[in-house]
Amino acid sequence: MECSFRGSKIFYQYYDYGGDSTNVYLHGWGRSSDELLFFKEHIKQNSLFIDFPPFGKSDENIVGWSIFTYANLICFLCEKLGIKKFNLIGHSFGGRVAILLCVLCKDAVKKLVLLDSAGPKPWRGLKYYLKVWCFKHRKKKGLDVSRLGSEDYRNLPENIKPIFINIVNTHLDEFLPFINCKTLIIFGDQDKVTPLYMARKLNRKIRKSKLVILKNCGHFCYIDRRVEVVCQMKNFLGA
Repeated sequence: MECSFRGSKIFYQYYDYGGDSTNVYLHGWGRSSDELLFFKEHIKQNSLFIDFPPFGKSDENIVGWSIFTYANLICFLCEKLGIKKFNLIGHSFGGRVAILLCVLCKDAVKKLVLLDSAGPKPWRGLKYYLKVWCFKHRKKKGLDVSRLGSEDYRNLPENIKPIFINIVNTHLDEFLPFINCKTLIIFGDQDKVTPLYMARKLNRKIRKSKLVILKNCGHFCYIDRRVEVVCQMKNFLGA
């Protein structure tokens, strides 16, 4: 299914099992909703899957989007589908969006699941700031910077790079204490993208939260430990 939001085509899939609970699944940056579709086979509740632009089957040509735009997209789509109450399941970047929604639409969100979620301000060492200085210096001098920056950044089209920079520099720490819904946080202990200190910060600042750490598991806990993640989520969501 498709809809239009801010002039862009948005692809989504909605599965109605006739219940009164809807799970909204939010994928990570550079991924698509296809990776999360397996959840609907195990968690038999109404399920909504969205392809965040510019990824999946949604439009690639977006301009001036921020993390708030993505949150507004979810609000718009839920209103369009008549979904008044929902649970949020967000992986990595999708977790950022979910955190915002829990504050901006707090009366609509029933429960929150964060899978290897981004959002808290990361710890940055001297090496990181040297890389940033080098990038800016070379760019100012008109030198080649195509091999600099993170892999996520380098793989993006030029029109999406400013959006990515804006998102990763929007830290959501101050929103966390205002999340009032029950929250399940699942992280892999080997996650290098969103390390465990972020999981513990989420757990510490979200009052009604429970932290589950999966051993020998990386940034994609729902792939590395599918059975454990599904079981934890089924118990938490009451499926």
